[in-house]
Amino acid sequence: MDVSIIIVNFNTCELTLNAIQSVFQSRTDYSYEIILIDNASTDGSVDRIRKEYPSVHLIVNRDNLGFSKANNQGIRAASGRYILLLNSDTVMQPETLDVMVRFMEDHPEVGAGGCKVVLPDGTLDRACRRGFPTPLASFYYAFGFSRLFPRHPRFNQYQLSYLDPDQDYPVDSLMGAFMLVRKETIDQVGQLDEDFFMYGEDIDWCYRIKHGGWHVYYYPYTTIIHYKRASSRNKPFKIIYEFHRAMLLFHNKHYKRKYAWWVNLLVYLGIGIKFVSAFLSSKLSLSQR
Repeated sequence: MDVSIIIVNFNTCELTLNAIQSVFQSRTDYSYEIILIDNASTDGSVDRIRKEYPSVHLIVNRDNLGFSKANNQGIRAASGRYILLLNSDTVMQPETLDVMVRFMEDHPEVGAGGCKVVLPDGTLDRACRRGFPTPLASFYYAFGFSRLFPRHPRFNQYQLSYLDPDQDYPVDSLMGAFMLVRKETIDQVGQLDEDFFMYGEDIDWCYRIKHGGWHVYYYPYTTIIHYKRASSRNKPFKIIYEFHRAMLLFHNKHYKRKYAWWVNLLVYLGIGIKFVSAFLSSKLSLSQR
């Protein structure tokens, strides 16, 4: 088996069916399997998927285990030389699988590769190629310097907006919505960190992949469409909480010991301020509906 495609589903039945259909419409000579992990959906997803796509390897969880744990279930069940993490709210182009696998085959030094990811309106999903969120990069991003100076490398260390999204280059991090990872790389650096529930696990994985000596590469010559946050729209507090908890986890895991106490304190204060601001903004938005 060449590629094991892992999709995690949580109450996104129609979108998930579209994602599966886009995989089966792939034009490629590479062999692949689809492993779908359902995180206790209540929208009839399991029955629909079993009926419409009986060849999909389906793993059904009794509880919502989160993105990392569910993907790891799929990785353990996979038989492919490559593992593709594919969000349930994405649609691949017919050539995407072939283009990306050929790229990985031609570049054995690359441990993880990602394609160009666009939103439904055609704009770039900027998370598909990122720098690591160091304290300084996070500061510039969180407090608007990256928006004020979008073409300046110093102020755009995280979102990399000064780089051409139509050119290929190595990056620090890709996104979990589409990440093609060599099985050999996973055997070396390990699976996704299950302390991350649904955010940050992709950056953490790329961090470990790069520090394991592999390249992480953005290759934009094929695209997928990302219908972003489809499985999380009805749980705003959970989403806000997990997003900011992931920031804290990543910093403590990779940066806390590298910086002075006062830098860590500023990071914690910044995360706290952003969390409170996001929570209050969400409450205000809900009250106005």
